[in-house]
Amino acid sequence: MTLALQLKDYRLTTAEILYHLPDHPAVLQSYVWQELDLAPAFPELHRFLAFWRRELDGKLHSVHVAARELVSPGRFRTVSHLLTLH
Repeated sequence: MTLALQLKDYRLTTAEILYHLPDHPAVLQSYVWQELDLAPAFPELHRFLAFWRRELDGKLHSVHVAARELVSPGRFRTVSHLLTLH
């Protein structure tokens, strides 16, 4: 993961792809894909899905996508209790 891509708003994108097994179409299999991608267009994911449709036998059932920014402002919390151990 390069910082340059992260600064261009690329996000860590995870897609759960459900597809039908070629030999048993009634059975669904899960595949997890993860890559840096540009939300909300997701060009890398679309490129991968186009490859899947073109080259692989398993027909796609559904794709669930989650994306998270990697560069974000820091967070801090206040501490309400302080304990000391001997």
